[in-house]
Amino acid sequence: MDNRNEQNKGRGRGPRDGDRRGPREEKEPSEWQEKVVQIRRVTKVVKGGKKMSFRAIVAVGNQKGQVGVGVGKAAEVIAAIQKAIADAKKNLVTVPMVGATIPHESIGIADASRVLIKPASKGTGVIAGGAVRSVLELAGIHDVLSKNMGASSPLNTARATVDGLARLRSAESVAADRGLSVEDLVGVKKNA
Repeated sequence: MDNRNEQNKGRGRGPRDGDRRGPREEKEPSEWQEKVVQIRRVTKVVKGGKKMSFRAIVAVGNQKGQVGVGVGKAAEVIAAIQKAIADAKKNLVTVPMVGATIPHESIGIADASRVLIKPASKGTGVIAGGAVRSVLELAGIHDVLSKNMGASSPLNTARATVDGLARLRSAESVAADRGLSVEDLVGVKKNA
């Protein structure tokens, strides 16, 4: 047996002593989570007929206040999803949060879609559907109310949700812009 291994050494058969690849490195888990919102087969009419491809809409978030939506097209589903993830990571927004909800009401707009998002009391949960729910959950928001008030296409709804989240402002940033303290802005009086 040993004699046979010596003869085949370096030919791709049997065990090798000096494995150049080394031990396989395991990937550490990423903080980013992806959720596929929609996969569609789309066609493009070209001179020779129709060219089929896939379009993937993916939401990416870290559940710590950062979220993005991306779109990718490719001839294969896996490639389309990978392109969409890369696109979503380029278009991240940071969401100011108050506990597990948002600081104030906001309306996001993308083309014909309009999405209303409102803060909710603790324990309410994510009251949303479809693409809106995916985006809000990946942002790390646990208590929120939402209403889709326009067109219901998943891509525009997801983009409108991200737009609404991008419009949110924390009390600290508003107070800094106005030259006030947060207590003066909110109207909380300190006990003397």
